[in-house]
Amino acid sequence: MPYLTSTGTARRTSGAEQFGFGVPGYAHPLLAPAEWAELARPGTPLHWAVLNIDNGPGARPDPHCLEAAGRLRNARERALHGDDPQDSVRAAGGRLLGHLDLAFGSRPFGELIADAQSFLDWYRVDGFYLGRCPAERAHLPAVRRLTSTLTTLLDGDGDGDGDGDGDGDGDGDRPYGEGSGPLVLGLGTHPYPGYAEAADQLVTFNGPWTEYRWSQVAEWTASYPPERFAHFVHGIPRTHLDEAMRIARWQGAGTIFFTDRDGQHGQTDPFAALPRYWDEIVSRVGPGISE
Repeated sequence: MPYLTSTGTARRTSGAEQFGFGVPGYAHPLLAPAEWAELARPGTPLHWAVLNIDNGPGARPDPHCLEAAGRLRNARERALHGDDPQDSVRAAGGRLLGHLDLAFGSRPFGELIADAQSFLDWYRVDGFYLGRCPAERAHLPAVRRLTSTLTTLLDGDGDGDGDGDGDGDGDGDRPYGEGSGPLVLGLGTHPYPGYAEAADQLVTFNGPWTEYRWSQVAEWTASYPPERFAHFVHGIPRTHLDEAMRIARWQGAGTIFFTDRDGQHGQTDPFAALPRYWDEIVSRVGPGISE
C-alpha cells in the first residue's frame, strides 16, 4: 500500500488520551455469562461492545441477549448519572453495537437494513459494527450509502433522504457521532483513506501479535484523532502487554481489545472469551493510565 510508514515515524499520541475497550463480540451470553457480566462491572473502561447472534440479530429476539443488553444499558445509565464515579470512560461510551455482516460487499443493501432494524426493535442497540467491511475504493460509495442510511435509522430521522441530518435535503451535513451511536467499520486493515469519512471509527488492525508487533500504520491516519481507530490483537503474552499498548499509542489507536487467546486448541474465535489477564489489563487501561 502506498500510504504506509513505519511505527517509529507515525503520529504518537500524547498519552493523555483515554484508552478504552472495544469488544468485537463475545460468545452468546448463555455460553459466556462471565464475559457479559464483566462488561457491566463498574470501572470497566468500555467504549463499546458488539452483540452478534448468528452473524446478525437472529431470527427472533433472544431472551438471554435481551438480558445482557439490558444490563449493559443500565450500567451506562448509572455512569451517566454519576452513580459509579469510576465509570468516566463508560459514561462517554459504553455503547452496545449490533453486528452487521457485510461479507466484503456481497450482501444486498436491503438485507443489511432489515438486520439493522431488527437490532433496533429488539435490542435497542446504540450503533452498529460493520463486520467484514470491504476496504477498496470501488466499494466506498456503497459503504457510504449504508452508513448514511444507518445514521438515519439511529437518529429516527424519518425524512427519507438518507443523510441523517433530518432536514430532507440529502446533503449529509450532520457530523458523525452527533445525535446517534457509533458506526464502526470492521476492516482489519488500512482502507482507502475516504473510508475515514464514512463512519465514526475504523478497525485498522485485527490479527495476531506476531504480526502486530511489526505492523505499520498508514500515513493518512495522522490527520485524525485516536478515537477514530481501533486495534484487535490476539495471542499477546502477558509479558508483552506494555509493548502492545505502546504500539497502539504510537499508531494512534484509542480503542483496543488485546487477548492472550489465539484461536487454537479448540478455540474458533480468540475474541469470544475473556483474556486470562483481564483484571490486569482493565487496571492498566482504566482511569488515570497513561504512558
